[in-house]
Amino acid sequence: MLILAKTTLAIMLGFVLSVIAGFIILPLVKKAHFSQKINTFVNERHQKKQGTSTIGGLIFIIPTIIALIMLYLKKSISINHNLVILVFVFLSYAALGFLDDYLKTKRKTISGNEGLKSWQKFVLQILIAVVFFFIYRSYGGTGDLTLSLFGWNFPMGWAYGLFILLVLVATTNAVNITDGLDGLASGLSIFAFAAFGLIAWNTTWLEGYQELAIFCFLLIGSLAGFLVFNSHPAKIFMGDTGSLALGGALATLSVLTRHEFSLILVGGVFVIETLSSLIQIISIRKFNKRIFKRAPLHHHFEELGWEETDIVKLFWSIGFLLAMLGIIYGVWL
Repeated sequence: MLILAKTTLAIMLGFVLSVIAGFIILPLVKKAHFSQKINTFVNERHQKKQGTSTIGGLIFIIPTIIALIMLYLKKSISINHNLVILVFVFLSYAALGFLDDYLKTKRKTISGNEGLKSWQKFVLQILIAVVFFFIYRSYGGTGDLTLSLFGWNFPMGWAYGLFILLVLVATTNAVNITDGLDGLASGLSIFAFAAFGLIAWNTTWLEGYQELAIFCFLLIGSLAGFLVFNSHPAKIFMGDTGSLALGGALATLSVLTRHEFSLILVGGVFVIETLSSLIQIISIRKFNKRIFKRAPLHHHFEELGWEETDIVKLFWSIGFLLAMLGIIYGVWL
């Protein structure tokens, strides 16, 4: 019952702080003219979103950190190296995304979407992964890749640092690609963090497992508060500020809890969205043929005439089921 009470408190605290933050941040973002530039090739429905405020990820990032500080001052949680790693990656990717969003909104280019260059993002992500791996190994991280269902263990040593980089880059890009419809990435992230929150509660051998779980449920509450402003019709988008932070946190949780393969199941919709984009790119470049009307997959459904809200509800339903399966695999099997 104590775990349930802590979980409920964390969700409630995150939600209340997020809603308050939304009412404060949204007017400030509008005043600063941080608005989304919509590419000209998208359909008419998306053209109507031109000028919608962005960098809304601050609405759930700031409250989550404030809530953690409040709980620490109340001595409800303690600081440990795993929580430090998680918060570091969360904030580092948020800062990376914020810089990208800032450059996109302030640079006057033809496309209106010229942020950080790919190589600049990659270099910064390498630095984040290096710090992650250094702290991880300094406190006894094994560097082993585990598939618990079959009892397989793959010692990787220092090569595990490259694996961490791969997981971070893949997950952040996947969440970023999925963030294309009102509330889509936010809702899917709620299900994913719920799964990893429960997995973390069950990872009792891990130092700071309780703090990792509480972080998940604080973020779930904050994301629910963000949906007040991000659900259709969205008043603000999370931008790269939010999507990269969410992807970085999910990747970190999977590594720290040693449930990297669970991430593929829990974040199944993110994986499908990414694969649809990859398949489309390969098909066009190699065969000059489109597999989907548009990629990623949610845009394909739009081109088929589906309403945006119906697509979001379908993807949310699939994400919920996959997250529940992820809990079964990560906790029971």
